[in-house]
Amino acid sequence: MNTTYYLACDLGIESGRIILGSLSKGQLTLREIHSFSIQTQNVKGLLCWDLVSLEKEIFAGIEKAALLDLPISGLSTNSWAGDYVLVDAKDKPLQSPTCRGNGHGEDSAARLLKKLPLATIYAETGIPLMPLHTLFQIEAEHLADPALFQRAECFLPIADYLNTRLSGVAACEESLASTTQLYNPQTHAWSPKLLAALDLPGSILPRLVPSGTAFGPLVDELRRHPSLLNTRVVATCSHDKAAAIAAIPARSEQQWAYLYSDARSQFGVELTSPILSSQACEDGFTNEVGLGGSIHFLKNSMGLGIVHECIRAWAADGQNFSEEQLNRMAAENGPAKAHISPGDPRFREPGHMPEKIAAYCRETGQPAPGKPGEFVRVILESLALAHAETLRQLEALTGQEIEVLHIVGRGAKNELLNQLTADTTGLPVIAGPPDAAAIGNILIQALALWHLKSPDHLRSIVSTSFPTQILKPGHNFENKIREKFHALCDRHEQAQPLAA
Repeated sequence: MNTTYYLACDLGIESGRIILGSLSKGQLTLREIHSFSIQTQNVKGLLCWDLVSLEKEIFAGIEKAALLDLPISGLSTNSWAGDYVLVDAKDKPLQSPTCRGNGHGEDSAARLLKKLPLATIYAETGIPLMPLHTLFQIEAEHLADPALFQRAECFLPIADYLNTRLSGVAACEESLASTTQLYNPQTHAWSPKLLAALDLPGSILPRLVPSGTAFGPLVDELRRHPSLLNTRVVATCSHDKAAAIAAIPARSEQQWAYLYSDARSQFGVELTSPILSSQACEDGFTNEVGLGGSIHFLKNSMGLGIVHECIRAWAADGQNFSEEQLNRMAAENGPAKAHISPGDPRFREPGHMPEKIAAYCRETGQPAPGKPGEFVRVILESLALAHAETLRQLEALTGQEIEVLHIVGRGAKNELLNQLTADTTGLPVIAGPPDAAAIGNILIQALALWHLKSPDHLRSIVSTSFPTQILKPGHNFENKIREKFHALCDRHEQAQPLAA
């Protein structure tokens, strides 16, 4: 088999990368071609994404790859969920897209709940109240400037807009569509009820395509490079998490769960149909779409972003630590003397994180940590205990008994958190690959272009191409620690009913 080459544009909230994937004899290798920071700008008092800068960096990375003189078969973009671009009839942006970090979703959620009860929204979309989602951003932006939506031809989530920009084909891929809270995972179509609640015309919703849809060639300004002449743009899983889940090296004979571990922890299972029960809604589980129309039934909560905010705070005070250094200090520190509920709303907001943690511990009658290693131990144990709570809920809702947990995403490299998660859940953990989103992006391109046979074939290539680490349960957390942590979680949920 000849080597085939693909480009993945892998975007995160803070940075992006252009990755070259080379597939030969059942082995995939990755090479980073270009990396860049993702810029924001202030527009009329709102934090917005700098689309001009983003597109410039992506095109620069593609051109760097073209200079390698390799015949590139496919190209696709994946990104975070929630944010979107309003485009005109020529697929040109009407303005810089706002960031979900503006925080206007909370007010929008309250207004929409007066129009539609949460039970109806969940039955339609399979997603609980999550103000970061597109539904609430559209409600806020539409109220602020109705004329803008009258001029808009449609909205496109970030990755889908960029795939449109690269191919000239405007469409919304299902994995990213399913995160908008405007999509029905049962009908695999946009929800008329949600559109009516927003008082928006149906024409604003883009055409839907399944994961792994191959579009046409690149736009002319890129096709002038011989190595890009036959490149096809592919809508893989435009949502980075869905792309990562597609690349989990799981065995079909096992009952497995996954943890997409990064700034947020997203813990779930892959199903064939959504679970839309009132208990699933109350527990905060979401139903999103993955490769082949699969359902990612998962709970989304704060993750290593709490550690990252602590690192920023200490750096501002002149104390510079890497995450690896802090993990060593946390391991040497021994068991934590206090825990936090990662779902408490204060930990979702950036800034002053060590102060917030110390204040939380004092409010709940626990000793506040003092040294950086103590803070990180508190955070990591709390995240691991939260993972165990989610596992308990997940098994109750699905009726499955999970046998193994796969951890992917950047957090797959955090050995201490992964070991603590094995300890709290009692499950063997298989950690890796950390670059699962880029891997999934590339291999779904290969599947869409008929270079691979099936999703199982895709996962077998991941298994043989990338190393993983196996961690077995060791230290057993005492029941009194688990009970105390459960009480902390109950405390914040009762105080913050909109925090799902």
